[in-house]
Amino acid sequence: MTEHIVRKKLYILVFAILIAFTVLTTAVAYTDLGAFNTVVALAIAVCKASLVVLFFMHMKYNPGMTRIVLAAALGWLAILLALTLSDVSTRHWLTVPQGWESSTIPSSHR
Repeated sequence: MTEHIVRKKLYILVFAILIAFTVLTTAVAYTDLGAFNTVVALAIAVCKASLVVLFFMHMKYNPGMTRIVLAAALGWLAILLALTLSDVSTRHWLTVPQGWESSTIPSSHR
């Protein structure tokens, strides 16, 4: 198996981009974007993780089997996130049950 040789300049460039994304993450944390704070922070985190996986873990230059394993891991993560989101989004469907204790409390104290 032949190794792909990457120039040091590329590593320095990727490192500088990761530092810039870290500064951007900190800036977003102190900025009020409303509901988009989490979305922007997660987008930046995905970009940073992609850079680390592609360049520092050499995924960009690896053969097919390693990419298949990465795709399977990302697919499994997607399944777990979908199941978690389906659970969280349907929690309000259930009503709070009214037990025998609620009938003994006077209506003025409810």
